[in-house]
Amino acid sequence: MTKTEALIERYYEAFNAGDREGMLACLADDVRHDVNEGTARGGKDKFRAFMEHMDTCYSEQLTDMAIMVSRNGRRAAAEFIVNGIYRTTDGDLPPAHGQRYRLPAGAFFEVEDGFIRRVTTYYNLSEWIRQVS
Repeated sequence: MTKTEALIERYYEAFNAGDREGMLACLADDVRHDVNEGTARGGKDKFRAFMEHMDTCYSEQLTDMAIMVSRNGRRAAAEFIVNGIYRTTDGDLPPAHGQRYRLPAGAFFEVEDGFIRRVTTYYNLSEWIRQVS
């Protein structure tokens, strides 16, 4: 296993354990977080705030993880299934009442000096809305 693969695996293990500080430890201080259907955020503080919001609205576990790393270790991608419960209504999205969803998703990473410098996440929002509506 490469260092980059181990870093991405550690990041997602922390996610599944609800260990947000463990996730943050994998990130560069100036991390860029590109959110699906949203605007980019910069820095660990904004990433932490995003995760706090997500933890309020959703309960998620990621399964069927596949991690791919470029030859030079500077880029990586992960494909997985999001298994979730929609707990609290998120903004103008459909009302939440404990709906379960299962959704394929993926993420892309830039890695430098042993830290994740960019996280870009993608999933099919229309499919998620169909599942929770």
